[in-house]
Amino acid sequence: MERLTLLLNHVLSGEPAATERLRRHAGRCIGLHLRGWPALLPPPPPIAFEVTPAGLLEWRSDGAAQVDLHVSIEASNPALMALRWLGGDAPAMDIQGDAAFAADVHWLADNLRWDLAADLERVVGPVAAHEVARFGRLLSAALRRAVQFGSDLAGRSGPGPRQS
Repeated sequence: MERLTLLLNHVLSGEPAATERLRRHAGRCIGLHLRGWPALLPPPPPIAFEVTPAGLLEWRSDGAAQVDLHVSIEASNPALMALRWLGGDAPAMDIQGDAAFAADVHWLADNLRWDLAADLERVVGPVAAHEVARFGRLLSAALRRAVQFGSDLAGRSGPGPRQS
């Protein structure tokens, strides 16, 4: 969770509008619930983040006694959820709580993306970063097509009319 918090704060700090939106809610807490988490996987720890005065997030390992905003995310397929997030798709979520706080968190989910290519460029240089990012986009597209094909195939394998 500490590493996830660092990643989220890295993404937030790369977008001044994001930290400005969160700064208005300093001291408030976001509780995250993962709906449909697979029973075969270990349950995730309580996920709650307190907004800091700098507009960043601090993980509350105690689950935060007082949650100001409840965010529920469909997580029945965590691998697909992560893949889609890395591909730039926001997960389907239900947000309940203060309307202004909810609107800002929804804006963050819709508009914030991790610029992995820019981070790679600082480590391996622009040419290698471009090639790694291109490969990542191709891999992501192929995985999405495979998931869609699997979904389509599963939908067609149901009972249908029998032919003689």
